Amino acid sequence: MITEKDEELLSILRCNARASVSDIARATGVSRTAIQNRLTKLENSGVIKAYSIVLGSEYSNKLISANVSLKVNPNLRRNICIALRKIHNISHIYSISGEYDLLATIQAQTLEKLNEILNMVCSLEGIERTNSSIILDTVFEK
Repeated sequence: MITEKDEELLSILRCNARASVSDIARATGVSRTAIQNRLTKLENSGVIKAYSIVLGSEYSNKLISANVSLKVNPNLRRNICIALRKIHNISHIYSISGEYDLLATIQAQTLEKLNEILNMVCSLEGIERTNSSIILDTVFEK
């Protein structure tokens, strides 16, 4: 069961995953020990899976992003997913319905690097067909 203080703690971490235990304690009016215990409880229960960063727009706006639809051999799907997860430039992999089986989002700093990654993906055993779309602009993001 998540308490109201836990929700407050999570809200602080969503804004700044690097917030110190002391800063969180001050912001919530709870002792450092209590905050550390709450964090441990939230981590152990799986509520907090990981701490992350959000890239600044000065960097992320310069990245070239593409969505790549993948038609895969069903017998090799698990191996393909494992191989895709190892490619650092792939930020998301979704299982989808329709003509294609997976949707991967790739981000690269240059078109040359994006092409290199696409060639790497296409060369994986079990990839039957791909369809790539470069993202031109973000209209809305939440």
